[in-house]
Amino acid sequence: MPASPSTARAINDRLALRLLQQEGPLTAGQLKTMTGLSRPTVADLVERLQGSGLIQVVGEAGAERRGPNARVYGIVADRAHLAALDVRTESVSVVVADLLGVTLAEASLPIGDDTGTEPAVERAVALLERTAAEAGVTRLHSVGIGAPGLIDPVTGELRDTTGLPPWHRSLVAALQERLPARVLVENETNLAAVAEQRLGAARGRDTFVYLWLSQGIGAALFLDGRLRRGASGGAGEIGFLPVPGTAALPSSVDCSGGFHSVVGFDAISVLGAQYGIEAGRSPEPPAVALVRKAVATGRGDFLDALAHLLALGAAAVAAVLDPGCVVLGGEVGHAGGAELAARVEARLAELSPLRTEVRAGTLGGAAVLSGALLTAREAAQDELFAPSA
Repeated sequence: MPASPSTARAINDRLALRLLQQEGPLTAGQLKTMTGLSRPTVADLVERLQGSGLIQVVGEAGAERRGPNARVYGIVADRAHLAALDVRTESVSVVVADLLGVTLAEASLPIGDDTGTEPAVERAVALLERTAAEAGVTRLHSVGIGAPGLIDPVTGELRDTTGLPPWHRSLVAALQERLPARVLVENETNLAAVAEQRLGAARGRDTFVYLWLSQGIGAALFLDGRLRRGASGGAGEIGFLPVPGTAALPSSVDCSGGFHSVVGFDAISVLGAQYGIEAGRSPEPPAVALVRKAVATGRGDFLDALAHLLALGAAAVAAVLDPGCVVLGGEVGHAGGAELAARVEARLAELSPLRTEVRAGTLGGAAVLSGALLTAREAAQDELFAPSA
C-alpha cells in the first residue's frame, strides 16, 4: 500500500533533516540530489520546515556560477537545548549543548564517599543548573545520563546495585521530577560504546565489543548494528567474569576474583610496581598515568603483561560472540593506544582461533559524556524532526 500524502511528507521531511544534521548546511539543489526527490517536492519541504522553525537560511552558495546565488539552509541549532551527565562513584560531569551537539558549557564536581544522599543530589542538580545558566539556557529539552550499574530493560530505570552510592538513583529521580525535560538514563559503558561507534574507533562497524577499562570494568555489545542489553540489562558485566590468576571466584554481589581483579585500576598499579614503573605526578588516576608512561618509555615487558591479562577477557567474549573487533575503551584503553591494542590482538590470536581485530578507543573517559549527549540529541530530534502533516 502506498504511503498517504501526509505520511510521505513526514518521511521526506525527516530525510531532509537527517541530511542537514549529518552533512551540514545544504542548498535546495543539494537536497534534491541527495534525496532523489523532485524539485517541487524539495521546495515544499523546505518551506514547510522553515515554517515550523526547524531550518533557516544560513548563507548563500553559487558565486562560481551564473544567476542568483542559491540559499543555503541549516538546522536551527537553538531550537532545543540538551544536557549530558557522566555520573561516577565520586564525581559528576555535565555538558550543555545545542541541537547540533555543539558544546555551550561544561563543568565537573567531585562528590566524596562521605557525602550524604540528599546533599550529593543537591550538588549534582545545582551543577547542572549553573552550567545551563552559564550557557544562557533557560529550558532543557532532553537530558542524557550515563551511570555505572544496571538499567532495568522494562522500566528504563537505574537499578539498586550493591557497591554504588545511593545518590545515583536519587539523582535520576530528582532530575525527572524537577526538570521540564525528558530524562534518559543508560549504563556508562553502553553510552561510551555508542560514542565510539558514532564518533571514534568503531566507526563503520555494526558488530563489535567495547571493553570499558576504567575504575570499573565492563563491556558493551554491538551486534548487527544494535546495542544488546540482555534480559536483565546486564549484558557485558565482564568484571564478574571468572578468569585464571585470581585468589577467589566472584560472587553475585562482588566482582572481586573476576576479570575486574586483574585489570582494574588497583590491579594495574600493582602490576606496575612489579615491573618497577611509577606513575609519577599526574592529574590522571595513577593506573592511567602508569600505562601512558609505559607506552612513552617503551616498557614492552609491562605492556605485554597487561595485554595478556586483557586478552583473557577478550578471548572469552570472542569465543561466545565472535564480534570480529574489540575496542579497548575508557581511560586505560585510550592511554595504551595503538601500542597496547596491537599487543592484545597478538596475544588474543594465540588464545583464540577466531580472528579478532583489536582497536584502541579514541575518546577515553570523555566517551560517556559524548554518548549521553548523542542519546539526548537523538531523543530531541526524534520528537522535533517529525513535523505534523
